[in-house]
Amino acid sequence: MKKIYIGCDHAGFELKEKIKEFLTKKNLSFEDLGNTEYDEKDDYPDYAFPVAKRVAKENAIGILFCGSGLGMCIAANRIKGVRAVAINNLKDSESSRNEDYANILCLGGRTLGFWKAKRILNKWLETPYSKEARHKRRVKKIR
Repeated sequence: MKKIYIGCDHAGFELKEKIKEFLTKKNLSFEDLGNTEYDEKDDYPDYAFPVAKRVAKENAIGILFCGSGLGMCIAANRIKGVRAVAINNLKDSESSRNEDYANILCLGGRTLGFWKAKRILNKWLETPYSKEARHKRRVKKIR
């Protein structure tokens, strides 16, 4: 398993803390790039960019948390080499990894409960990249 970098703003802080416990129980290596304490005045790009830069530089994976997952996703995708997705269901979680080679998963602290977020994350982590030429070709066009 690749190294996992995680980050959040205030709206994703509670969900991130619960997911950290889940990752620890699964013995997965992760690094929390912040915010490491709740701050209602923080801004999601301040945490999306460090995670996205590390993911791109180190060929790692990331998990970002904000209110909807969408702001983090938009910010993370500004970094070359990042394919961030905001996911709300298991089917999309699987296809984002299998077909789209997503390397950052963005989850909404205000839109997902812990149990659903955990199931989405588990599916995302367990899904391998497709070996099909058509998927590789499409991702290569994005690069």
